[in-house]
Amino acid sequence: MTNLAMYMFGDSGMSGFGLWMFLSIGAVALFVVFIPLTSWIESQRKEREAFYKAETFRRLAESSSDSAKAAIELLREQTRLETSKKREGMKIGGLINIGVGVGLMIFLHALVTDAPVYLCGLIPGLIGVALLVYALILAPKAD
Repeated sequence: MTNLAMYMFGDSGMSGFGLWMFLSIGAVALFVVFIPLTSWIESQRKEREAFYKAETFRRLAESSSDSAKAAIELLREQTRLETSKKREGMKIGGLINIGVGVGLMIFLHALVTDAPVYLCGLIPGLIGVALLVYALILAPKAD
């Protein structure tokens, strides 16, 4: 077995073949097996959660008028919480992008002082500003 490994990774004329084989098997395993499998498992989980949620609301709505009102109020509260969570995520993403932009500008200015390369840091910084403006001003407010 070690002779085969030495042949594939050794100094023979086909030394690149072993590395190519290793990388190609890894790429196939990643893109053909792992990523589709994880996305399928995630979609199954979301579908199951949606089914259980819908079933719970159906049973609550069928039981009595007070339960139906409580189910509708619960649904509104969950929608409000999801909207609030998305807005908070946009705020955090905006702040992170602004921080990355400032850090990139400082790093590039220290690295190359004779050219305005540091202005590339404006790209993530302005994306962060756009996220913050949307989250704070333009996004629909929670009821």
